[in-house]
Amino acid sequence: MTELRQRVAREPEAPPEDKESESEAKADGETASDSESRVEAVTQPPSADDTPEVLNRALSNLSSRWKNWWVRGILTLAMIAFFFIIIYLGPMVLMMIVMCVQIKCFHEIITIGYNVYHSYDLPWFRTLSWYFLLCVNYFFYGETVTDYFFTLVQREEPLRILSKYHRFISFTLYLTGFCMFVLSLVKKHYRLQFYMFGWTHVTLLIVVTQSHLVIHNLFEGMIWFIVPISCVICNDIMAYMFGFFFGRTPLIKLSPKKTWEGFIGGFFATVVFGLLLSYVMSGYRCFVCPVEYNNDTNSFTVDCEPSGLFRLQEYNIPGVIQSIIGWDFANTIPGHGGIMDRFDCQYLMATFVNVYIASFIRGPNPSKLVQQFLTLRPDQQLHIFNTLKSHLTDKGMLTAATEDK
Repeated sequence: MTELRQRVAREPEAPPEDKESESEAKADGETASDSESRVEAVTQPPSADDTPEVLNRALSNLSSRWKNWWVRGILTLAMIAFFFIIIYLGPMVLMMIVMCVQIKCFHEIITIGYNVYHSYDLPWFRTLSWYFLLCVNYFFYGETVTDYFFTLVQREEPLRILSKYHRFISFTLYLTGFCMFVLSLVKKHYRLQFYMFGWTHVTLLIVVTQSHLVIHNLFEGMIWFIVPISCVICNDIMAYMFGFFFGRTPLIKLSPKKTWEGFIGGFFATVVFGLLLSYVMSGYRCFVCPVEYNNDTNSFTVDCEPSGLFRLQEYNIPGVIQSIIGWDFANTIPGHGGIMDRFDCQYLMATFVNVYIASFIRGPNPSKLVQQFLTLRPDQQLHIFNTLKSHLTDKGMLTAATEDK
């Protein structure tokens, strides 16, 4: 993202369609003089040193290389400490933090598009962008509340009505925004406005949808929230350290400071860290149990019987592999850029974890089934009861249970 912002400052050209033939431009009702008048340089002020003054004074005797090292190190420790604090404060605070990060990331990406095209005086662009952000958040957070606070929603009449018609309300809000976009179209700038409309929706897909998956991972168990985020943090730190001390070979031209040594060192360090952290956290119920809302106490509870997934298992390694590796795996235990620079990988990691949980981990949730059962009409409840009774009797389970009593 940092490199992208730098390119925006250096290359303030008009979009590709403005370089097409004059006849094509006129087909959209645009004259040559119009095209020339809108191509103005988009300049950004040179990036200022945002390092706190107290750090500048304390590190004034160091070279710029080591000064950057210490600045990154100190601010990294501060962010890690903040990360542990918000985990301690519980799920609701974590949800609020995720939403704040999401809004900041959305702002950074939308600002890039606005800085490129603001000279065109496009009407309502920023207003519509934030309106669509509001609509998408209303839809996703509404789905989350209905899913994880089902009993509370059914107990409160206003919430029950909003939940019942939630998707219709969400669609109506989005359709209103689409109509506002159509009304904002200007004859000379159709193509450009649709580009920006697409820019906004891709940003919503990248940022909002994936941040919603972070919240879903959180409710599946804190381990699915902490371990992926911690692994990304570990990879960032160790890749920087290996690159700082051993980096010699450039990795990619897009980021000239990244090296193969940092990439490889960060990879292996993250694998080891992920194994150790998972091993430690899997021994605590507060990390592996799903986060559920208790209607009696109006608070979140984390208590369950951990599944076999979180118990140590013994695996036999083929003799050929044992002879090669020589040991048994069963015994193995401001310098950071913008907010989007720190959280781009977090979003991708959250998407992977959500897909992994849905594919290999998540099963039917009895508490949610009971909640839905209790909201049915009495005749529907009786029908399900009789069906379940017949099923258990056919399998011999109900008779056995009666004889035991």
